[in-house]
Amino acid sequence: MSQAQQQFIDFATDYVESSLRFARISLDSVERVTKLNLETAKSSLEDSAKNAKALASVKDVQEGLVLRQKLGEAGVEQFSAYSKSLYDIASQAQAEIAKLIEERTTVFNKDVVSGLDRFVKSAPAGTDVAVAAVKSTVQATAAAVDSLTKAAKQVADFTDASVKAATTATADAVKAATKRAANSSTAA
Repeated sequence: MSQAQQQFIDFATDYVESSLRFARISLDSVERVTKLNLETAKSSLEDSAKNAKALASVKDVQEGLVLRQKLGEAGVEQFSAYSKSLYDIASQAQAEIAKLIEERTTVFNKDVVSGLDRFVKSAPAGTDVAVAAVKSTVQATAAAVDSLTKAAKQVADFTDASVKAATTATADAVKAATKRAANSSTAA
């Protein structure tokens, strides 16, 4: 088998393996989201039944207001937990796909440089300047991709921290608002 045929087979094998890895990441993420949605739906149904029973057993306005506050807080906490879980799944999938792309880019750059090295050995005299320019371009591109990858990771980390902080702040704000509403209702 010629070297060109072997290189093509290696390239095709790498492509298929990368595609399968991407498909596994995607399917795993879809499976996790589906599981989360089913668990959330089941939990919501159970909570709705409990809440209906609790509302049916309310004897006075004060008890109803306290129950409303508890139900509101529980709803916000459940939504926050669901949102965080969904965000975690998406973040993990994004990180795995970014890792796959980074790996494939690194392999591609190495393949280009080694191909250029093989070309130089059999190239006519005087082409070494052009090959050096192409190598320099490949190295600069690899450095740029590395910088972009690091920046994207920093943005993802910042976004993750921001989402967590916003979730906590929202839950705290709703709790405070429901307590103020309950206190003002009891005062009236």
